Amino acid sequence: MSTTVPFLLLFLGVLACEGANPCCSEPCENRGVCTTVGYDSYECDCTRTGYYGQNCTTPEFFTWIKYSLKPSPNTVHYILTHFRALWNIINNIPFLRDAIMRLVLTSRAHLIDSPPTYNSDYGYKSWEAYSNLSYFTRTLPPVPEDCPTPMGVAGKKELPDVNVMAEKLLLRRTFIPDPQQTSLMFAFFAQHFTHQFFKTDMKKGPAFIRAKNHGVDLSHIYGEELERQHKLRLFKDGKLKHQVLDGEVYPPTVSDAQVDMHYPPHVPESHRFAVGHEAFGLVPGLLMYATLWLREHNRVCDVLKTEHPDWDDERLFQTTRLILIGETIKIVIEDYVQHLSGYHFKLKFDPEILFNQRFQYQNRISSEFNTLYHWHPLMPDGFHIQDEVYNYSQFLFNTTLLTDYGISNLVESFTNQIAGRVAGGRNVGRAVLMVAVKSIENSRLMRFQSLNAYRKRFNMKPYVSFEDLTGEKEMAAELEEMYGHVDAVELYPGLLVEKPRPNGIFGETMVEMGAPYSLKGLLGNPICSPEYWKPSTFGGAVGFNIVNTASLQKLVCNNVKGPCPVASFHVPKVRDSVLSTINASTAHSSQKEVNPTVLLKDRSSEL
Repeated sequence: MSTTVPFLLLFLGVLACEGANPCCSEPCENRGVCTTVGYDSYECDCTRTGYYGQNCTTPEFFTWIKYSLKPSPNTVHYILTHFRALWNIINNIPFLRDAIMRLVLTSRAHLIDSPPTYNSDYGYKSWEAYSNLSYFTRTLPPVPEDCPTPMGVAGKKELPDVNVMAEKLLLRRTFIPDPQQTSLMFAFFAQHFTHQFFKTDMKKGPAFIRAKNHGVDLSHIYGEELERQHKLRLFKDGKLKHQVLDGEVYPPTVSDAQVDMHYPPHVPESHRFAVGHEAFGLVPGLLMYATLWLREHNRVCDVLKTEHPDWDDERLFQTTRLILIGETIKIVIEDYVQHLSGYHFKLKFDPEILFNQRFQYQNRISSEFNTLYHWHPLMPDGFHIQDEVYNYSQFLFNTTLLTDYGISNLVESFTNQIAGRVAGGRNVGRAVLMVAVKSIENSRLMRFQSLNAYRKRFNMKPYVSFEDLTGEKEMAAELEEMYGHVDAVELYPGLLVEKPRPNGIFGETMVEMGAPYSLKGLLGNPICSPEYWKPSTFGGAVGFNIVNTASLQKLVCNNVKGPCPVASFHVPKVRDSVLSTINASTAHSSQKEVNPTVLLKDRSSEL
C-alpha cells in the first residue's frame, strides 16, 4: 500500500495536467467517496468507513482487528460447503442455527445501501436519485464522462467490439453442464421469479424500470397495473380467471381476459394464454410456473373461504396475495438460494430473526443486480420433454406443450434435465447470445465501473491479472488483448468468464454480489416486518401455516392431478441431458418452425 499511494498521486498529477477528472482513478479506497475540488484536485470522504487518511487507506484500530480476524469470502464458502457432519448437528440446534442465519442475513444485507444513493444520471447523492422510482438505483456511481478511458484510467481508450468479444469469450462451443447439477426447473424459476422486478423500460433506456414496486409483489402473476389485475380477476371468492381443460385448470385466453400479451401471429387464439406478465407466453417453462401459481392462488382462496365464509371477494383476494408472497419468499430462500449456495448449513426463512436488528423494510432494485442476473448459460441447446427433444424454434411460443404434456410431465422433465454452468466462459448458447450482447451494450450506456471496482465494493480482493480472473491462459490472453489491463474488464463479461468456484455454477464475484441484493430484497419485503409478520395478516393460523410450510415440492403436489412428480432445483439423477447423443433436429413438434433470433430480437430486455 505504501508504494501504491505515491504512484497514484503522481499519476493523478499527470491527469490533472491533461485536464482529466481526478476521481477517474478511483483514488478513495474502502468505500470512501471521491469529490473533485476545483479542476485538478479531489478529496475523499472517509466518514464511517472505518478508515482515514487522504485516500481512506489507513484502518482505525478496531477496523484493523476486525479485518485481521475476518476470513475471506472463499474461506467462508469453503467452511459452509464442507464439514457436513458438523453442519448437520448445528442445523438441529435452533439457537445456533438462528444465530448463524442472523449473521448471514445481516452481513449480506448491510452491503446494500438503504436508502439508495445513485442512479445512472446522478453520480452523486441527490433527492432525484433517492425519490425517482422510475430509475434503477446504482450501487456504484457511473464512470465520469470526462475520463481518459471508458473504465476511468485503466485499459485502452476504446472498449472491445461487443460482438467479437461475445463470439470469442461467451459463445458456447460445447454445452458445459453445471457441476452443482442445477435443473431446468431452477432455470425457469429464476426467469419467472425475477421478472416481477426486472422490468427495464426500454422506451426510456436501460437505466429505467417499468415496475411500480421494487421488490417481490407477484406482479408477474397479478399484473403490474390495477387495470390488468382487474381483467385477470374472476371477482368471485377472491379467485383469478381460469379455464378447465381435460379436468385441469389453466390460465384464461387473451380473448377472455382482454389483456395485452406478446404472441406472434402463428399462435392460435385458443392457446394465447393470459397471465400477469405480458411476455410469459414466450417460453413454456414460464407458463408452467404461471399456471402453478394461478392454481395455488385459487386453491388458497378456497381454504380461506372455508375458514372465513363471511369474507367478501376483495378481502379473500388481497389476503391470498399476501400468502403467495410469503410462499414465494419461503421457497426462494429455503429451496432456491439453498440450492445455489451449496451450503451444508440449512438456510431458514424466519423474519423474526431480524426483529432486534437495524434493518429497513424497503428495497430498490439496482441496475447492477438487473445486469448480473442474466444467467443465459443455464439454457441448454434443446429441451427434453418425456421422449422428445425440442430445439428453440420448436420451443419458443409453443404453448401447446403446456396442454399436450400437462404440468406434471413438464415438471418431471425440467427437473430431470441439467442446466448449464454460468461462470467459466464460452457457455452462452447461440440462440440467446444476442441477449448477452445487449446486456453489455446497456452496461456501457450506463457507464458501469469495472469488475474489480465492484469486487472492492463487496469486500473482495481485486484480481491482479487476467489469469487470476479466468484461472486459465487462453481466455486470459484474449482478455488482455481486448482490454489491456485487468482493471478495465467490464462487469458483465467479467462475471461470465470468471473462474468458477470448485464444483460451482458461479464464480466468487457473482455470489458475493448477488447474495446481498437477493437477501436484502427478500427480507426487506413489508410482509417480513414486525407490523406484518403475524397470523392475522395471512387470515389467521391456517394462512400463516401455508406460508411457513411452503416448498417447491408442496407447490407442485398441491396443484397437479394424479401422482406428484419430483420437483427439484437439483437434478435427482443426472443422466445424459447434454444432447450429445440425441439429435434435436429429429424432434417432433406440431409447432410451426420460426427463427428464434427474430422472436427474441425485440424481447431481450424481458429475458
